[in-house]
Amino acid sequence: MPKHKLGRIKLLSAKEQVAAVLRKAILSRDLVEGQEITLESIASMVGVSSMPVREAFQILAADGLLKVRPNKGAVVLGINEQTIREHYEIRALLESEAVGKASRPGVDISRIAQVYHSAEKALAANNSAEYSDLNQAFHMEIWNAAGNEKMKMLLCNMWNGLSMGHKVSEEEYAVISLGEHKGILEALERHDEPLARERMRAHIIRSMENMLTRYVVDPCV
Repeated sequence: MPKHKLGRIKLLSAKEQVAAVLRKAILSRDLVEGQEITLESIASMVGVSSMPVREAFQILAADGLLKVRPNKGAVVLGINEQTIREHYEIRALLESEAVGKASRPGVDISRIAQVYHSAEKALAANNSAEYSDLNQAFHMEIWNAAGNEKMKMLLCNMWNGLSMGHKVSEEEYAVISLGEHKGILEALERHDEPLARERMRAHIIRSMENMLTRYVVDPCV
């Protein structure tokens, strides 16, 4: 099979990227209940203007993770194990549906395969930053292939990046994640919809269990 140049990978919009950074910080409890965050501090931290930060605050407020204060930024709301489980269970449903649609005969999955192989190379080169972007792009290319814009929008708004737990290093996590992506791609290439759905669901639920290790180890919760 001829190899095609991947070209520019598709990533989340600025507001979705900011929302993802903040959602991950809240779910992993790097940002805790009652903590105040400002447009300026987050914009400076992420390296964007205040507008996408303002929009990200609204996304997370709709999720019940932040309480927006007019002209004063936002306050982190409390989460619990159920909050985390609900987030990942909904993602598992949506991502399984997306990969199911993408697995059907006639759907172009070439970009998904190209992103996967680029991620392999990034991991082999120990390029964790590039791998993180390609991990995101792998999922996004599946959403694109599914052909449902509403579903894609919901998934973009729910993205929270690599679900790192306390028990694995970044390198170990990437190896596990890439192996699961390989299994998903194989199911897509075989047009095996039930298997693609099963493997995607397992991938997301495993991510949930990783994130829960950051929650349950804290005896003060």
